[in-house]
Amino acid sequence: MVRDEYGIVILAAGNSSRLGEPKQLLQFQGKSLIRHCVEAALETVGEQVIIVTGSNPHLLEQELEGLPCKLAYNAEWQEGMSGSIKTGIDALLAQHPNAKGAILAVSDQPYVSAAVFNALIDTFEATSKGIIASKYSDSLGTPAFFAPTYFPALLQLTGTEGAKKLFKRYADDVSTYAFPQGSIDIDTQEDYKRLISGI
Repeated sequence: MVRDEYGIVILAAGNSSRLGEPKQLLQFQGKSLIRHCVEAALETVGEQVIIVTGSNPHLLEQELEGLPCKLAYNAEWQEGMSGSIKTGIDALLAQHPNAKGAILAVSDQPYVSAAVFNALIDTFEATSKGIIASKYSDSLGTPAFFAPTYFPALLQLTGTEGAKKLFKRYADDVSTYAFPQGSIDIDTQEDYKRLISGI
């Protein structure tokens, strides 16, 4: 069942400075990390998928060619995560102004899936909490669901601030979904070697 009353924003603007190459294009299980994440999002919410680009936008456009998603360029990607969040939420609202909520995801969690995205939406519908965060390694993180009431707060983030600021500020309205494999992300070549060797 496609849940196109919701949207998913995938943050993929970074330049992977610690890795030394675009992490979004790293191959895992036969496809790039960004394509894996986008296909899981499309399976969940249909065409209500926004990919925020910044560094290397043309490479991502080529990698995602033919997929029914929208790319939104964040010209200020070097300023930090907040600009990409704002670019993504603005683009989603332009495309889907009546969205019942949005999931923020990143492109370097190789084990994210449609099942994870659907579980975040299920938790929102079951708990009526306005924020549903993924829980792993004793912390809260992405992917995370936000009800529309939190879109203004997301749009007011500045600099390097990310969604975690809202988890703390609105703790009473946060529920969680256990996603242990969410702790696996790719920041360095060592991270990638561990991933592909199955350690």
